[in-house]
Amino acid sequence: MTLLLKEAISTGKSFQASAKGKNVFNDVLNRRLYSGRAGPGQSRQAELEMQRDFILSVLEAQPSARDSRFYLKNFDPAAAPHRSKPSLFDPISESDKPAFPMNDQETPTTAFSSTLPIGFPPLSSASITSSTTTTTEKSTNELADELLAHPASRHTALVKVQGPFTDRQMESIAEGMVYLKKLGLVSIIVMDNENWNEEEDRIVATPEDERRRQVVALRERMKAETLQFSNMLEAKGGAARPLLEGVLCVKGAAFEDTLAPIASTSEKPYDVTHTDLFVDSLSGIRNAVRRGEIPVIPPMALDQSCFSICVSANDALRAISHGLADAERQAGLRYEADARLEHDVDLTPVRIMIINREGGIPSPAREGDPHLSINLESEFDYINQSFIWQESHPTALSNLALIRDCLADLPRTASAILVSHRSPRSLIANLITNKPAHSPSLHHDLIPRRNIQHQPTIIRRGLPIRVMRSMNDLDEDKLTHVLEESFGKTLDREPFYDRLRRDLDFCIVAGDYQAVAIVTNERDPTSGGETIAYLDKFAVLPSLQGDGTVDFLWGALRDESWGLGLVDALNPNVGGLGGQGIARDLVWRSRSNNPVNKWYFDRSNGFFKIPPPRGSPVGFALFWCEAEDKAAQLFRNVKEGKEGIATPGKMKQWAKVIGAIPSCWK
Repeated sequence: MTLLLKEAISTGKSFQASAKGKNVFNDVLNRRLYSGRAGPGQSRQAELEMQRDFILSVLEAQPSARDSRFYLKNFDPAAAPHRSKPSLFDPISESDKPAFPMNDQETPTTAFSSTLPIGFPPLSSASITSSTTTTTEKSTNELADELLAHPASRHTALVKVQGPFTDRQMESIAEGMVYLKKLGLVSIIVMDNENWNEEEDRIVATPEDERRRQVVALRERMKAETLQFSNMLEAKGGAARPLLEGVLCVKGAAFEDTLAPIASTSEKPYDVTHTDLFVDSLSGIRNAVRRGEIPVIPPMALDQSCFSICVSANDALRAISHGLADAERQAGLRYEADARLEHDVDLTPVRIMIINREGGIPSPAREGDPHLSINLESEFDYINQSFIWQESHPTALSNLALIRDCLADLPRTASAILVSHRSPRSLIANLITNKPAHSPSLHHDLIPRRNIQHQPTIIRRGLPIRVMRSMNDLDEDKLTHVLEESFGKTLDREPFYDRLRRDLDFCIVAGDYQAVAIVTNERDPTSGGETIAYLDKFAVLPSLQGDGTVDFLWGALRDESWGLGLVDALNPNVGGLGGQGIARDLVWRSRSNNPVNKWYFDRSNGFFKIPPPRGSPVGFALFWCEAEDKAAQLFRNVKEGKEGIATPGKMKQWAKVIGAIPSCWK
């Protein structure tokens, strides 16, 4: 561990990750610490302060061991085996391929469908010295050539910087972009400013003889802000490349039509059908990313007569996203059919980032605080229909539509983050952990309230969610597959499905049976016909564990059982009750040695142990969630020292009925 890392820890900043999580990052920090030197005019002291702040930003992400493995597998170039003297024409051998699948669209660990020449050496002098490869035997020139031949990053992000911002705020954002580059993510930045849109509206209403002057003046302001931000990136130690022209073009635009800005296709954020923009050439972006430079692009495009016109930043981002995806698919208007690019950098973004003053998208379930995570497949229409924060968050819906359109072009594993300029370190935490700052499936009272209004919103394409209430609607083969894959056991199908046909309450299905939650009605013969809502199975395919699906599924489960009847339970799931009904206590059991019990404990109201069934050496923990319409009374009783709603009598009843349910595994 470097001296700077020790100094960072000694400051007393909060860092609660496991020792294993800390150790995993030590080598990465050593390699990346000096990958971006201080910019022109920066003193050695300023450089040390930036490096120290960078380390703190990583530590405050609090990566778990699982998060560390995810990051190292995807973002650590030095983890790959060394490859000597690579060439763009060299074939990719089996040993050069990463350990994770590249074509599986359901795997949450990568968003690439082709491999890269990734065997470049560590970047820091300490790692180069201690390396066991032959790098130390190379001459300085050979080492320099190798570093230039291999990009310092394997991944890209498409970023919209949506001002207006003060200079200090812009510097903070630039610093965050440089930190991401050090961690292996090069940002392709599109500049935006809400004032530009207002000026475009005024230009349209200006007399024709004045329009040209105002269009040229607006264009110059766009270029000036782009150059200013590029200079800030350089000052923070990150090489930048402003691409003022030559990236975007307009389809069919004639010279006489260019005095007025091109109309935005985002006037109806939920009804985007076309765009007049396309990427004319990726060479500028590709060359910048190949050399580890951050491309900075203003929202301008060339018409057929090469006149620069002002366009919507949202449309520019859509066009660039589509162009980058087309390049990966080897398609599009300007596909660069060059064999030398076959093994070049993959420009497909793994993140869409929008940095603005508004921050995340407000949620009615969180009393206006931001959504922590959004499943576009099941929540997009509902968010648009129920949105009431137009005054405080005027661009939230248009940004949500923008993200939806961009993610539609990208692999399913790509995700987006909408974040306030006040939380630049959230971008680092999201890169390392690939998840929200707090789990959205936690009860609201368990999420810290400090600065919650500035928490980012993580957005994924996600999966559609359906609620089924009859076995006739379920596909038993697909249901069997997800259960066996999730639990790693063989299902005893006949008795299990016989019991479901008799006792099924509902089954929540995510996607094409990628995840399921099965709830049954368990009867107590001594209670006069009263039933217990029992969570029989909660299963997610291993390939989707860690990508947010579990939180989306748990949220739907809550809205159909213990949260039913509340205003924030009006979910849009197909087949759901839409918030209409009476909430019920939900009970489930888990083997006492199940490592998932910690996750269950954080989301339940309580648990107690019950004896193992006959013939089993392992007992169970029985968890429950109180019906939330009774929760206030429960908390008052506990505070006053009285019994909660889960009385000893009810617990005894639960233990008797739930403990007698036979195992469904062979």
